[in-house]
Amino acid sequence: MKLTSIVTQLLLAPLALAAAAPKVNQKITYDGYKVFRISTHHDAAIVKDLLKPLTTVAMNLKDEEHLDVAIAPQDLDAFDALNLDAEVLHEDLGSDIKAESKFGTYGGVSARAVPSLTWWNSYHAYADHITFYNDLAGAFPNNSEIFNIGTSVQGRQIFGLHIWGSGGKGSKPAVYFHGTVHAREWISAKVVEYISYQLLTQYSTDLAVMAIVDKYDFYILPFVNPDGFVYSQTNDRLWRKNRQTRSGSSCVGTDINRNWPYKWSLTGGASTNKCSETYKGQAASDTPENAALVAFTTTLKNSHGIKLYIDWHSFGQYILLPYGYDCTQVAANNAQQTTLAIGLKTRIALSYGTQFTYGPSCSTLYKTTGSSADYMTDVALTEFAWTIELRPTGSSSSGFILPPAQILPSSIEQWEGMKYLLPIM
Repeated sequence: MKLTSIVTQLLLAPLALAAAAPKVNQKITYDGYKVFRISTHHDAAIVKDLLKPLTTVAMNLKDEEHLDVAIAPQDLDAFDALNLDAEVLHEDLGSDIKAESKFGTYGGVSARAVPSLTWWNSYHAYADHITFYNDLAGAFPNNSEIFNIGTSVQGRQIFGLHIWGSGGKGSKPAVYFHGTVHAREWISAKVVEYISYQLLTQYSTDLAVMAIVDKYDFYILPFVNPDGFVYSQTNDRLWRKNRQTRSGSSCVGTDINRNWPYKWSLTGGASTNKCSETYKGQAASDTPENAALVAFTTTLKNSHGIKLYIDWHSFGQYILLPYGYDCTQVAANNAQQTTLAIGLKTRIALSYGTQFTYGPSCSTLYKTTGSSADYMTDVALTEFAWTIELRPTGSSSSGFILPPAQILPSSIEQWEGMKYLLPIM
């Protein structure tokens, strides 16, 4: 399919692509939806306008070069008639989601036993993730523990794993990881779990890992958005935001990563539309999840400081440095950060050849306001505050629906990257 000539009178303002709003708690299957990567030829607004009459679901936010869009089955003929320059990413999105969501079973192990590596053969239900972390911390009670920073909109604990070394609990600068800020990005939870697992299981046998753990206190929060993650497993696999309701609106959810109280009021990097995937909230830090994160981050800052922060996301394979709020701004230590990012990119590629793109967040990907990495850099005074967008990328991209066979390779390559990065910071 090729992009045909389009009259220039078409509206050029960006348009949000979204499926018809489902009823509350209605399960969305996406059966028969077909996902296309549509070349925009740098006219994304025109393509979005053509798609406006169709039932669609946007699968990417960076749209200068292409749109990844799921098309409802009843609109596939109408989409074909548009004759756009497109390729197929999913023949049947619903079928691929079902294949991905055959959760592995995990009944837990004894309180002092280590979970098996088979954990990374499949995705798992949220309750099993909690059991996994309890088992892992229970197996290493002398240098790890579960902690809670607060509760979500629906009352779930926002829990984390604290890992420390020979200096004792809370005695070193923090390495601080967030996962599953956006609910549909399941691979982020698996990657931070693998890093947690390796830090603990290799501490007593690998001198390099021992040196890393003895150098820092690790604070790992695998589910910043627990309500959204559960909803993505039970109702809508492509759900992104939290599950906060707002007075006077039927739209649900706020993007926790546009809600941080730094550069929140700037325009262009988030949405004021309550239905938008990037809705920023009515005020900075007005989500309970973000309020808890801000309070805990302040505690770390005021203790021994934060050396490294990584917000793990998917997808696209990016190593993103500050800043997101302004494409002309970079961190004061940008040269050092760039050198480290180049080294990380190189080390990640050694495992499977996976290629990551690095650079300042705004100019490399897109503008974001009220984002975690910017807050960490300028308010929490974190030396290195990054966002890493995990697999996949490329023309054969499976997007958020990353096949289970890629869980372990994704985790291994990031752990190898951390073994490079952490000793030299």
